[in-house]
Amino acid sequence: MNVEIYPRAEADILRQFRYYLVDQEAPVVAFRFREAVIGSIVRLKLHPRLGSVFRGSTPGLRSWPVKGFESTRIYYREPPDGLSVVRILHGSRDVRSVLERE
Repeated sequence: MNVEIYPRAEADILRQFRYYLVDQEAPVVAFRFREAVIGSIVRLKLHPRLGSVFRGSTPGLRSWPVKGFESTRIYYREPPDGLSVVRILHGSRDVRSVLERE
């Protein structure tokens, strides 16, 4: 099964990593976040139906929390050949609005 991480999802990971690293001056948390994202994506790759269906105008979208950082969720689709990670967003953002602009 292939995993595709969209460029905006990569930017989301980097933004949150920098937030922990620079703004919070918490490098241990930043690296723990990065590893948690990787681990959560690996889990979704093995069990893509774990995530709940996202109710909105974006059909086929699911979400799953990043383990240990449950306020941050992975938004993804399940194409026939794998997993497509669309965004990784913190719950303090207007997630519905962000996803509907995609």
